[in-house]
Amino acid sequence: MINKKITLGVVTMITLTTAMTAIVLHQVEAVIAPEQNNRGAAAPVATFENDVYVAWWTNKTGNDEVMYRVSSDAGKTFTDKINLSNTPNSDSTDVEISADEGKVVVTWWERSQTTNEPVIRISSDGGKTFGPILKLANEGKIG
Repeated sequence: MINKKITLGVVTMITLTTAMTAIVLHQVEAVIAPEQNNRGAAAPVATFENDVYVAWWTNKTGNDEVMYRVSSDAGKTFTDKINLSNTPNSDSTDVEISADEGKVVVTWWERSQTTNEPVIRISSDGGKTFGPILKLANEGKIG
């Protein structure tokens, strides 16, 4: 089966030619991979200037894990993939990603027989490193 590309978000177009070019650069698209069995977007993308950030979940390790890559040259090359979730006792799914001015935010759900909770990891250095997994459903202050 061939991967399918879908548009996740669309920005209102302005009639100026230069503005339309900027809009195309900021459209958010995702790739639906065959192994995801149409469970949702397999590779959400976020962009900021020439940086392209990609996150997805995969079951290559025996359970679902959230993976991540970044490109600093507009998608010509990407870094090695990083396992952001690394949670062998639960499935990490439904990943979303956002980026702006050097900050990258990746969220997903951790699911097991006893848990179903949203989590988040944040990078303040353009996606080079990430802080710890923060469990958003916890009571009180987080982090």
